[in-house]
Amino acid sequence: MKKFLKRTIGIALSMTLVASLAACGTKASDANADAGSQEPAAVDFSKESVTAIVPYDAGGGTDTVMRALADAAKGSFKNITVENRSGAGGATGMLAGANAAADGKTITMTTVELTTLEAMGTNAGLTYSQFKPIMMVNSAASAITVKADDTRFNTLEDVLEYSKSNGFQMGNSGNGAIWHLAAAGLAKAADTQFTHVGYDGAAGAITDLLGGHIDGVAVSYAEVANYVASGDLKVLAVLSDNRLEAIPDVPTAKESGYDVVLGTWRGLAVPAATPQEVVDELYRIFSEAAQSEDFVTFMNNSNNVIEIMDGPSYEARMAKDLETYTALIEDLGLKVQ
Repeated sequence: MKKFLKRTIGIALSMTLVASLAACGTKASDANADAGSQEPAAVDFSKESVTAIVPYDAGGGTDTVMRALADAAKGSFKNITVENRSGAGGATGMLAGANAAADGKTITMTTVELTTLEAMGTNAGLTYSQFKPIMMVNSAASAITVKADDTRFNTLEDVLEYSKSNGFQMGNSGNGAIWHLAAAGLAKAADTQFTHVGYDGAAGAITDLLGGHIDGVAVSYAEVANYVASGDLKVLAVLSDNRLEAIPDVPTAKESGYDVVLGTWRGLAVPAATPQEVVDELYRIFSEAAQSEDFVTFMNNSNNVIEIMDGPSYEARMAKDLETYTALIEDLGLKVQ
């Protein structure tokens, strides 16, 4: 099935509880045209070693996307190293990145949790204004996933009805993280509750699901795709406006009567005080890397959607999402007092 490189206005984050939002995307091809007329870069990164912080455990979707992007961009640096700093639902690693030297040598893969954790009140002082965004890289919807041989659950309705009388242990990537909010939003729409089990990234939750220690997960399809292909897991529904191209037989939650559309985004950022000319050079490097054949192939094969936004558009997206999730979290009663 033909895959595609997605450059859209923005992914929907709408549900009955929250108004949908949009942000303006910028095509990487436009950036290339602009780059041709730029003055020589203020920083020659070919002589610099750079660290890319991933605020989650190795093996999850954020980690694999960052590593693929770093590999595609490695020719532009003396060296680029990916460092996992997990903890506190992503806050630990993002705080480390925000507080790094503002010289462009420490890049952080920021995720939607940059806004959800602040809205929850569990961010340990983290806020998006501590960063200067470089670009948004990709987006993904939540996929409600269970073990393939679990005969209790063959439809989304099976999960929701079972949870009302028996409870349902739903794994996610940490308290206040997007997969926690996605599952909580679905539960509210269905007038039920899940027992939320948090991990420092989706990989641990998926491991425990495979081991039968929890009942299901609400993570991106890309993070479970290999286990679906191997026959170990099955996806019952996706929290998106439309069915996913990779799994066209899996319905959306909306098709079952639950208007819940929630997902993540991932992008690159540096400390807020970083000089703009340094940010511009990093944008040039990584936007070209995001168009490279190797990166596009990886993203397509791993069922990840490429969605590029330039720095200003990405920052506007963060500001809008903070408003959106603040309203959602208050409505769900999840804000930490």
